[in-house]
Amino acid sequence: MVLEKLGESLHNALAKIFKSSMVDKKLVKELVIDIQRALLQADVNVKLVFEISRRIEERALNEKVPPGISRREHILKVVYEELTRFLGEKPKPLNLKPKGVNLLMLVGIQGSGKTTTAAKLARYYQKRGFKTALICSDTYRPGALAQLRQLAEKINVPVYGDEAEKDPVKIVKDGVEKFKGYDLIIIDTSGRHKEEKGLIEEMKKLEEAIKPDEVMLVIDGTIGQQAAVQAEAFNKATPIGSIFVSKLDGSARGGGALSSVAAIGAPIKFIGTGEKLDDIEPFVPSRFVGRLLGLGDLKGLVEKVREAEVKVPEKDVKAFLSGKFTLYDMYKQFESLRKVGPLGKLLKMIPGFAYGLPEETLELAEKRLDRWKAIIESMTVEERVNPKIFNASRIRRVARGSGTSEAEVRELLKQYNLMRKMMKSLRRKRLPFFKGGFMPR
Repeated sequence: MVLEKLGESLHNALAKIFKSSMVDKKLVKELVIDIQRALLQADVNVKLVFEISRRIEERALNEKVPPGISRREHILKVVYEELTRFLGEKPKPLNLKPKGVNLLMLVGIQGSGKTTTAAKLARYYQKRGFKTALICSDTYRPGALAQLRQLAEKINVPVYGDEAEKDPVKIVKDGVEKFKGYDLIIIDTSGRHKEEKGLIEEMKKLEEAIKPDEVMLVIDGTIGQQAAVQAEAFNKATPIGSIFVSKLDGSARGGGALSSVAAIGAPIKFIGTGEKLDDIEPFVPSRFVGRLLGLGDLKGLVEKVREAEVKVPEKDVKAFLSGKFTLYDMYKQFESLRKVGPLGKLLKMIPGFAYGLPEETLELAEKRLDRWKAIIESMTVEERVNPKIFNASRIRRVARGSGTSEAEVRELLKQYNLMRKMMKSLRRKRLPFFKGGFMPR
C-alpha cells in the first residue's frame, strides 16, 4: 500500500480515541502529537505539519459536534477533512478532445520514471477506449527508445522514434504526422538535471513548436520535499498543467513529495503505485486520505473490478462479508480478486480491512492460491461445505489426492477459519465510517 507506514501510524493514533472511555482535551492533544510525529516521519514539511495539527486541535476542541454523530466520529471527520485539505482539491481529469489528436508532453529530470510513466498513461487511457501512441524524443539518454519500445510491446501500443535524428522537435513532428487518426499521443522527452540549461531550453522549444494540449511533470516520490524545488524550476520554464508522482509504493518520503507539490498549487493528477504498467491511479485527495486512515476506497475498488471485467454475484459477496462462506466460496472470491490485482492491495481498499488483515494471511493467500485450488478440488462436496468434519484420515486422503502435504491442507483449513472469524468480528464492530453522513467520496 502507498505510504503504508504513515497510514498505519495515523490509524493507530485514531484507534486510541475510539478505544478510550472518555474523549477529553488531554486525549485530543495526544492525538495531535501522534499525528505530528507520523507526518514528520513521512517527510512532510515541519511548518505544514504544525499548521495541520493546529487546525485539527482547534476544530476537535472547539467545533460543535453535528447531530447524529459522536465526538469520536467528529474527531475522525476533522482529521480526514484537514488531511484532505492539505493535499489539495480534486484535480480535473485530462481534458481530452473527443475529436482530433490530443498531445500530452511529459517532462522531468533523469531517473524520475518518465519513460515508465509514459507507458502507464498509454495503458491507462487505452483501457478507457482511447487509441494511444507513444513518441520518444529523448536524444540524450542511450537506450531510451529501446526501453520505451520494450514497455509498449507489453500493451500493444505503437512507438515512434529516430535514433539517427538529433532534433527532438523534428522527431515529435514526424511522430505526430505518423500517428494521425490516434486519440492520444504521449511524448517522452529528454531528462537531465533540473539545473541544466540545455534541458530547460529544449523543453521550451518543444512546447512552443508542438503546442501540446498539456505538459505533465513527472516527479520521483522518493525525493521528499525536494519535489517542490523541481516543480518550481520546471514551472518557470513552461506552464505545468499537471503532475505525476511516481514510485510512491513503499516510499517513506512520499508524504513530503505529495505535500510539497500540493503546497505550490500544482495539481497532482496521477500517482504511480508500483512497478507494473497497471500500477497507476488518478490522485483524488479525499479517497487517498480515506485509504490512509483505514476507511477504504470502495469507489476505487469498484473501478478496478470493472476494468478487469470481473463479475462477482452480490449474494456471494454478502456471504463472504458476513463470514457465511464455504471453502470453495473463499477460493472463488480470491480468484476473482486476483484477476484485478494483488490481493493485499485490493482487500485494503475495503473499509475496515486496511490495517485489520494480518500481512502473513495475505502473503499466504497470494503465494498458495494455486495449491489451495488443488486441495479444494480434491475434497468431497460435504468437506468443502462443512470443513468441521475434517479429521486426520480425511486430511491424509486430500493431501495425497492433491499432490500436496498434510501440513498444507491443515494450513488451508487454519486460514479459512481465521478469515471467517475476522469477517464476523469486523461485522460486529461499530465502525464509524459506516454511520450516516461520513464516508469518503
